[in-house]
Amino acid sequence: MADFNSRRNFIAKSLIALPGICLASGNILNTKEEYKKITILHTNDVHSHIMPLKNGINKGCGGFAQRSSILKKIREKENNVLLFDAGDIFQGTPYFNIYKGELELKLMSLLKYDAATIGNHDFDAGIDGLVKQLPLANFPFISSNYNFSDTAMKDKHLSNKIFQLDGIKIGVFGLGVELNGLVPKKLFGNTEYINPLKIAHKQINLLKKELKCDILICLSHLGYSYKSKKISDLIIAKETSGIDLIIGGHTHTFLNEPTPVKNKSGKITLVNQVGWAGTHLGKVDFYIDYKNQLSYNSSKMRIG
Repeated sequence: MADFNSRRNFIAKSLIALPGICLASGNILNTKEEYKKITILHTNDVHSHIMPLKNGINKGCGGFAQRSSILKKIREKENNVLLFDAGDIFQGTPYFNIYKGELELKLMSLLKYDAATIGNHDFDAGIDGLVKQLPLANFPFISSNYNFSDTAMKDKHLSNKIFQLDGIKIGVFGLGVELNGLVPKKLFGNTEYINPLKIAHKQINLLKKELKCDILICLSHLGYSYKSKKISDLIIAKETSGIDLIIGGHTHTFLNEPTPVKNKSGKITLVNQVGWAGTHLGKVDFYIDYKNQLSYNSSKMRIG
């Protein structure tokens, strides 16, 4: 597990200057040292919001066009960028009612998403409806705790994926929420839900310990936290050891900065989530030095 507990110096001017960015600095490498930088961008619970919001506190924010503009600026500045989504891509506007997810996946492909996990609302056109739209996605859906072997989704998703940028291995796996009682049975069919904590341990052992990933990311649609004992991102972070970043969804939680959680090994796992409707873009920069020590800086960008 990477060590987040050293080196706090960071030069603010090294961050990209974009309107509406709220900076939330973490533990940063001394910039005098040599390091490699990996930039993780993320969205969650976009819910078919193709256009900016027309009312509310985030009126004028969001929309794929404005997100595309910000992504372009970031990619022009940064060399090693990955873009993820934590689920609930579908449902929420007439665009989904009419096109059943076609438009969302086409636009996400144009924005060059690298991967997404599956949210409960992504079953809203049925599992067959989801499968029908998958060829439009030029990126994989990563889901580790749904067993799709007896459904149309069999062999149409990944349990995990390793990305390699500048010699750095970034392992990614996905966790989904319990569907029973949340989604009508006819929509998710014979999809089997497996305890996400059990699967998290399995994926950590494979990706971090066996395959030696330098950074481990969980795309989660479990929810940030609950008053009950229902499993959440904070529980996954606390009860595991090896995850560097949990990119969350489902609870529409707006975090100004990632929540640092002390994990089972006493080190830090970051948990982040950026609300809903695509009004914000999360950004976490990881810095890996010559000793393979990992530090981070984060920011939340308001889209519009």
